[in-house]
Amino acid sequence: NSNDPQVNARLSEVLGKDVTLWPLQPASNKAHYRRAKLSSRLAGRLSKFKSFQAMLPTLTRFGSMNVALREVFSREAGEPIPDISILPPEVLEFTSPPGTYFDAFPIHVLTTASLLAMSKNNPAAIWDVRRFRPNFLVETAPEIEGLIETNWIGKTLRIASVELKCEIPTARCGMTTHAQKELPKDPSVLRSIVKDADQNLGVYASVLNGGKIRIGDRVEII
Repeated sequence: NSNDPQVNARLSEVLGKDVTLWPLQPASNKAHYRRAKLSSRLAGRLSKFKSFQAMLPTLTRFGSMNVALREVFSREAGEPIPDISILPPEVLEFTSPPGTYFDAFPIHVLTTASLLAMSKNNPAAIWDVRRFRPNFLVETAPEIEGLIETNWIGKTLRIASVELKCEIPTARCGMTTHAQKELPKDPSVLRSIVKDADQNLGVYASVLNGGKIRIGDRVEII
């Protein structure tokens, strides 16, 4: 129970470091969201300049930034790291866009076609949607195959009256490998995504037009 007066102490004991639970803070509380490392804060501020954004793919290949990103994205030696230049600049300086607790964009969309494609690449793993935590799982027609979300970048998805702009591919990290309920811990899930899916599975989206969505609504690309 997050309202338990002992919750912070118990979590700290389990995790082996001091942690506290916080309700969603306003965007104005920058200190709450700001990353602890000075290098991350500096990179975040510099990334607002296009000239620095263009340098990021090179800068992240070496030194402390490379080490930090390998830890964040759970990359092994020899594996590539995601292109962080396509991320919103504020997520380099802050742990999430201020005023939110999502990674980069408010919506994450995944298709059954992509899950099926990955299960064929690595049939020993359990490609359960719960590993990937999308806001929307789109059930695709049987004849649609492959990692189709990669073709949606820059396009708009219409679901009932809702319109979502597909922004960037969803770069995956070690969260996809953790055990939960009957799903075992499985590092091979991430290894397969890095190797066979260019590190991405699903797509991040922003909301162009809000509204109500129901299970079974038709999804269109416009």
